[in-house]
Amino acid sequence: MNNSGADLAPLILTALLPKDLHSWATNLRDCHFPADRNFLEAHVTLFHALPPQYEAEIAALCKRIAGELGSIDAELRGVMPLGKGTALKLESEPLLALREDIAEHFHGLLTGQDQHSPRLHITIQNKVTIEAAKALQAELADFVEPRLFQFRGLGLYRYRGGPWEKVSEYVFRGQGRGF
Repeated sequence: MNNSGADLAPLILTALLPKDLHSWATNLRDCHFPADRNFLEAHVTLFHALPPQYEAEIAALCKRIAGELGSIDAELRGVMPLGKGTALKLESEPLLALREDIAEHFHGLLTGQDQHSPRLHITIQNKVTIEAAKALQAELADFVEPRLFQFRGLGLYRYRGGPWEKVSEYVFRGQGRGF
């Protein structure tokens, strides 16, 4: 389904964190992300640049998924190095399976980056020196404890060069555990 005349900003699809984890991770991000580059709250990116001309199709798919699926199990595993940054490492096979289904739906339309399955994470710090990143990783290692949680839906945004513009959220409300 192609939308002629649609906004040309790429679309970003995220997995929605539970509100308590989102607030906690956003606070960590606000404390440790370089302020001049911190345009976003904590998030888990599934796709970095979906084609904007397919916005209606993407939205319809997300709406259908949200209606069919219940929340998706996941685990915060600890701290994850990003080279010149630090993240919270996440694991969720069900979320990766859902992401793979969405990728298959949009086969042939994905960027090179979005053709590969991501390492699920929440970026807390980025674009700092390697020394600063390692220092934060050491500081957080004893502070960040593994915990189970559930993703509560999908978020769709437009990329605006730094800040993202929210298009819609699709909260899981179904009974299914797979897609």
